[in-house]
Amino acid sequence: MQPPCRPGALFALAISSLLIVSAVFLVTFPALAQEAPINARTVKVGVYVSPPFVEKEGDGYSGMAIDLWNKTATDLKLTSDFHEFRNYTDLTRAVTSGAVDAAVTNLSITAERAAAMDFTHPWFDAGLRVMVERDDGTSFGEVIEKLNDAGHLQTYAWIAATILAATLLMTLFDRTFDSEFPKKWREGLAESFYHVMSIATSGKSGRKNLFGWAGRIWQGLWMVCGVAVIAYITSSITSVMTAAAITNQINSVADLQGKTVGVQSGSIAEEFMASSFGNTMPFDHLSDAVAALANGEIVAIVGDAPVLEYYAYSRPEAAVKVIGNTFRPDKYGFAFNVGSNLRKPVSLAIIASHEDGSTEKLRSNYFGMVP
Repeated sequence: MQPPCRPGALFALAISSLLIVSAVFLVTFPALAQEAPINARTVKVGVYVSPPFVEKEGDGYSGMAIDLWNKTATDLKLTSDFHEFRNYTDLTRAVTSGAVDAAVTNLSITAERAAAMDFTHPWFDAGLRVMVERDDGTSFGEVIEKLNDAGHLQTYAWIAATILAATLLMTLFDRTFDSEFPKKWREGLAESFYHVMSIATSGKSGRKNLFGWAGRIWQGLWMVCGVAVIAYITSSITSVMTAAAITNQINSVADLQGKTVGVQSGSIAEEFMASSFGNTMPFDHLSDAVAALANGEIVAIVGDAPVLEYYAYSRPEAAVKVIGNTFRPDKYGFAFNVGSNLRKPVSLAIIASHEDGSTEKLRSNYFGMVP
């Protein structure tokens, strides 16, 4: 038979139990606080304008990414406070520093970004493509430049000088030996120039033969020289234009080696092209890059395939086209601060949107007419 517990022992046991319960409560309370509901919360949302995913519309924003975010925020009873950033770099820095709670745009998920931010479940499959001018033929200025580089312009100058000298000599000759030749210098030079150019371009001349068989031989030699000159000029211009067309032809990203390419600052395209090709020129927005392309500052633009395709389709006046296949495939996701309690519920809402067809409907609304 066990002895009955003493009152002191019972008191000590009660105190110990109370301490254990208190310790468990103190340990679990922060976790409970972190798992608090996110309803009725205002979220600072960083955005980067990149049509058709994010577009500025008055004082607000629209686009596929915005529509998907707003649907998710409504489902989770979140209020959005939008803040615009000028490029991807500034946007991701704002998320990692805690200046904003979330990043909403066509933001590619990469290992480097995922180490500094928490991404949601992917909601769009993308990749990179190349944009060039729609009329990317050889310009007149470029032909002149290449003719000069090849030394043809100097030869043309000598030919022009020879034609002028021949015109002058023929004028002096005819004024001396042809009594019917115009006496005014202006008319005489014009007549001689016409005969010189007629022989040089067509091999024909209607001027008098003043010296019989010797004159005919001289005219024949001059015609041979004229044909040779025309053949030289034609062949030199044709060869230069053909070489320039081959040099300027861009059919894929492989043709961009050694050329200056426009990219959006802080984008995956900038990272990929800088590591693979080196010659990049960053721009905050695609429209700035397109302007540089038109001005000849760059030969092409590399960027997110859906963004380039939408731009070329929606702005035919820009005279650009997207070429080649999609390369370096990636996925878009919304980004949050590391450890954010928004990531999981937003991911679940995105998955639900995939399953009920809402995401595909949004995609069709923005890209249904884009080839």
